[in-house]
Amino acid sequence: MSDDLLVIRKSLAAVCGETREGAEADAIGGDGVTSASGRTDADDGRPGAGGGGEGIVPAFVVAPGSTDEAAAVMLVAAEHELAVVVRGAGSRLGWGVPPARCDLVIDMARMTAVAEHSAGDLVARIQAGARLADVAAVLAGAGQEIALDVPGEATIGGVVATGLAGPRRLRYGTPRDLLIGITIVRADGTVARSGGKVVKNVAGYDLGKLLAGSAGTLALITEATFRLHPLPAAKAYVTAEYVATGVACDAVAAAANSPLVASAVELSRPEPGGPIRIGVLIEGSADGVAARAMRMAGLLGPAETSPALPPWWRGAPAAEGGTLVRVSCWVSALPRVLDAIDAAARDTGVSPAVSGSAGAGVLYLHLDGGVSFKGSAIAGFVLALRAGLAGERGGVVVLAAPGPVRAALAAGDGMAGSVPALALMRAVKDQFDPGHRMAPGRFPDAM
Repeated sequence: MSDDLLVIRKSLAAVCGETREGAEADAIGGDGVTSASGRTDADDGRPGAGGGGEGIVPAFVVAPGSTDEAAAVMLVAAEHELAVVVRGAGSRLGWGVPPARCDLVIDMARMTAVAEHSAGDLVARIQAGARLADVAAVLAGAGQEIALDVPGEATIGGVVATGLAGPRRLRYGTPRDLLIGITIVRADGTVARSGGKVVKNVAGYDLGKLLAGSAGTLALITEATFRLHPLPAAKAYVTAEYVATGVACDAVAAAANSPLVASAVELSRPEPGGPIRIGVLIEGSADGVAARAMRMAGLLGPAETSPALPPWWRGAPAAEGGTLVRVSCWVSALPRVLDAIDAAARDTGVSPAVSGSAGAGVLYLHLDGGVSFKGSAIAGFVLALRAGLAGERGGVVVLAAPGPVRAALAAGDGMAGSVPALALMRAVKDQFDPGHRMAPGRFPDAM
């Protein structure tokens, strides 16, 4: 180890006991987190530098146990100009563009506490490394929940940073809608807080909404305070299948806008032009759910009602080893979106499976690993879809893709496509991270 790296290691160890070298840790890869080989990409002589983001092994991994320790770690990183990547569960590190370099991984595995649960106020303050399944178990003791149906292994900080939301976003919103307070550490080690412990507290700037979906490019999230909801006493799923796209889209709009108050309206179409399955989640009291589900079944036409989760219901999106594309739109534009997907599929020979929260205007296109590695075909499909939806409000964003697909997209308009607020995003980045050391180059493409 060089003298400079030895100095950095001693500095990190002095402020955070959980410190190890990158060769003992994980590589930051373009397709998620892969096993470390001990190799370093070192264009400028430092581990984790250069290499285009593929298989980068960080020089150090640290695991702070508190906000104060995290602030001290960030201060050391600032003093030595280290590029920082934050890791929660690590399951979505492959989303977006891989970081251009990574000298230091901050692992949140030691910050897992439900720091405060005010059951009477329906509020909980939770450390960023806590896993959703563990948090749910604690809150369930009081008959409460964070109304985010995301994988149980996901961490609080990771869910906020990725903006991850499942089908129930239709009724309860996304992480940014449920956040009422947040604690962060800026790139220079400064601790900042906004919001408070009660729903009506609006003190300070709304950092929670700013950090939601920031993919670790602005600051390190150490704690988040959420508004809670009572656990529903009962639930029912109303499902129907349609051959005609227009009829299915009418059913989505009717269910999403119905006074029966659906918690989710999901769509599934395994192949372009194929039958479309619609599922509606109804939650509430046992008697109320039964009555509302019966009326919803009548609204959808021939439909089935069951308390069991439909086997095709995907929940929160996952890349599943291939390419994952998100399409957002107004619900009224859903027929045009599905038609544009079919047209792009015909033109490029790509066959995406479509699913997602149609009632909330969010669809996900899944392309399996075998097809995904035809980079030019996938890129052509994405570009054709963007062209077909030109003029529609919304967007087509590639959330995750193998290297050949990303390379092909880079020659066009990138993973994120046209970003109207890019200038504003760059200005925010410059304010929060003037040295561009927080996940440099991660997302969107031009950041």
